[in-house]
Amino acid sequence: MSTLSLQHVSKHWGPTAAVDDASFAAASGSFVVLLGPSGCGKSTTLRMIAGLDAPTRGRILIDGSDVTALPPARRRISMVFQSYALFPHLSVRENILFGVKVRREPKANRAARLERVSELLGLSALLERKPSQLSGGQQQRVALGRAIIAETPVCLMDEPLSNLDAKLRQEMRREIRALQRKLGMTMVYVTHDQTEAMSMADQVVLLEGGRIVQDAPPAELYARPATVFAARFIGTPPMNVLPFGLVASDAPKDLLIGVRPEHVRLAQGGRLRALVQSVEYFGADTIVGCTLPGASNGVETIAVRVPGRLSIGAGEPVWLDWNDDAQHFFDAAGGRRRDDAPIPAR
Repeated sequence: MSTLSLQHVSKHWGPTAAVDDASFAAASGSFVVLLGPSGCGKSTTLRMIAGLDAPTRGRILIDGSDVTALPPARRRISMVFQSYALFPHLSVRENILFGVKVRREPKANRAARLERVSELLGLSALLERKPSQLSGGQQQRVALGRAIIAETPVCLMDEPLSNLDAKLRQEMRREIRALQRKLGMTMVYVTHDQTEAMSMADQVVLLEGGRIVQDAPPAELYARPATVFAARFIGTPPMNVLPFGLVASDAPKDLLIGVRPEHVRLAQGGRLRALVQSVEYFGADTIVGCTLPGASNGVETIAVRVPGRLSIGAGEPVWLDWNDDAQHFFDAAGGRRRDDAPIPAR
């Protein structure tokens, strides 16, 4: 097991900063997710940790040792790519053992290591098959096996589940997390999928435009988002963020108020009057989209998430309410969280 630390790491491609002054630490044996939209710098950050890209500035440390200038082979890390990168002409056995052979590790313990890994991943009966004879989930397990057999203390994963269907992704999320805990390895996992991040991570590093927006456990990211971007990136549907003046007439004009759809309720005589715009039924719950007349830039919308099925139609008037402790406040200009915001009386 190893600790991993990035200290003020940046990566520039000409005048463009792909990663800008990124600092975070992964504790030994932890599962850290780099989360964010396409182009935010998460894969570039992973590639710098792996040694595939060199930082423009900053340091990368593994177990306290500076590895910034070391080649990938000397960093004692393994990596699972989005494309799996399996050799089509090699069997499952040969694919898993490929890295071990390239590194010319002793032959004596290869068989024992292969047996352990194949049993761990349920691949024992598939060792003689070629990748084309495997399902997507099985191919993913082979890629995992190749990383695990290296017995490195740090494992990097770059969107490894993006090629799988929804059901397989859910299964593989559980398998990867269980495997990481069982092996006790430090894992850094890149994804744009907030569901993967929230369900798997000990720590989420959320990036936007090459910068770290928030570095926190999943529960804190949900309960105390640091910015409007964080608030709306986490949660389905995303948090409602509105000018505070729509909620309270004497509210400060430089404030936005945020309320998650699951914390909004339909209540007669609530604090906001709205019109139903859309109703989406998902079985366990219903998402009601509403419009709020009176916005300076047109019509604001707000989503309400209610349990079960709701008998309501578009165009119907409703009242909306929520508890005061469900409110979040942000600066209208910079989007930063405000915990000192003056709250007008209801």
